[in-house]
Parts: sequence; C-alpha cells; structure tokens
Amino acid sequence: MQTYYILLCAMAAMGVLVFICLFFLKAGYGYLSNEHWGPMISNKPAWVIMEAPSFLFLLFYTLKYASECTEAANCNTVLYVIAGFFLLHYFQRSFIFPMLLRGKSKMPIAIVAMGMVFNTINSWFIGTWLYEVAPSGYYTVEWLWSPQFIIGTVIFAAGMFINIQSDHIIRHLRQPGDTRHYIPTKGMYKYVTSANYFGEITEWIGFAILSWSPCGLLFAFWTFCNLGPRSKSLTEKYVAEFGEEYTSLHKKNLIPFIW
Repeated sequence: MQTYYILLCAMAAMGVLVFICLFFLKAGYGYLSNEHWGPMISNKPAWVIMEAPSFLFLLFYTLKYASECTEAANCNTVLYVIAGFFLLHYFQRSFIFPMLLRGKSKMPIAIVAMGMVFNTINSWFIGTWLYEVAPSGYYTVEWLWSPQFIIGTVIFAAGMFINIQSDHIIRHLRQPGDTRHYIPTKGMYKYVTSANYFGEITEWIGFAILSWSPCGLLFAFWTFCNLGPRSKSLTEKYVAEFGEEYTSLHKKNLIPFIW
C-alpha cells in the first residue's frame, strides 16, 4: 500500500508538469493537427490503439478477480459496479467512437504511444485500488445507496451524455467532402470551446466521487491537467481562424461561465 501511494503522488506531480508543459507545447491532433510530432497514422486505428488498453487491462483485472473470488466464495459485487463505469466509458471510447469518425484525419504515432502508456498506468491504478489496495470492508453493499455513490453516478452520467453529444455535434458540422472548419454552437458548445472535454472531465469527477478513491481523484486531476491547456489552445486556434466571429460568442475555454 505504501508503494501504491508513493506512485500515486509521483503521478500527481507528473500531472502538474504536464499541465504546465501543455501551455507551451501543443499536442498535434484533431483541430490542432500538425506534422511536427513525426509520423502519423489514420485516426480510427489510432484511437483504438490508444484507448483500448484502458478497457482491456481493467477487464482482465476484473475477470482475474472474478475467477479467484469464485473459488474463495467472497466476491464483492460492488467492485464490479464501480469498475463497470470505467469499462462503459472506455468501451464506447475504444470501439464505438473511432468507428463514427468522419474524414481522413491522422494522429501522430508519438501521441498514440504516450496515450497508450498513460491509459495502461491509469488502469493499473484503478484496478489495483479496487481489487487489492482498498481497505477490507470499504465497499459494502450499502455503498450503492450512499450519498457519494448516488451523486457521483448522476455526475458521471451527465458527463458521459455531454461528451457523446458534443462528439456527435462536431462530427456533423460539415457534409461529406466538405473540408472547411465551422464553429460549433449547439449543446454545451454554446458556453465553452471544448464541450466534449468538459463532458469527459465531468465524467471522471463523478467517478472520483462514486468510488471515493485516491485513484479516481488522480484520474480526474490528470484529465484536467491534460485537457485544460488543450482547450485554451483550441480557443486560440478558433480566434486565429474566425476572429471577431468567434470572440463575439463570449465562450469560455472549458468551464462554463468561469474559464
């Protein structure tokens, strides 16, 4: 457990470093795509390769726990429920979201590799907490009607809805064959530049609450450290391309009415 918390603190410190660096170093994918990051591959396989480790690793961890606890007759079904939220998000992100992508955009292999590494490490933190480190008796069946689980579940569901809805809005901004850029204004895009990122951060805040875990808090923190600076960069990109047409909308970067 001591080693786990040391690694947890190290990852938090790394998140701060990433947060600072991303204000100066723009990750070249999506609307900010560029070739400065080296060789690139098609977006669809890139997203699958990058996101699937999160789903597969925690699924393996969960199945391993299930096989072992069946023998010992002491399975904790609450752990399956909590893991299910994580697996639901990453199943959608790994195997559904990439198939819905339009166009022929590409992603740098370097970005894909870094995403794979982070997702694997993050899944290890989640899985290790749930199935090895969480104190005995921490997640009893009463947890499922505790205030933190109920509130966290509502927040997680709202965030996932916003995330999926925002991705849908972005995909349908232009007709097939059209390569122009457009300003998204529907849904949460009325209020922020990066509505999809706002939804994702909201999801993981909800997960941190419903699991009431240090690994959940770390993941929510890391998500903000990664996506916060990027949302600001996206705002700058929109302003550079659309000028007053964009600034007149008075959108915030990521957090409605705040930042």
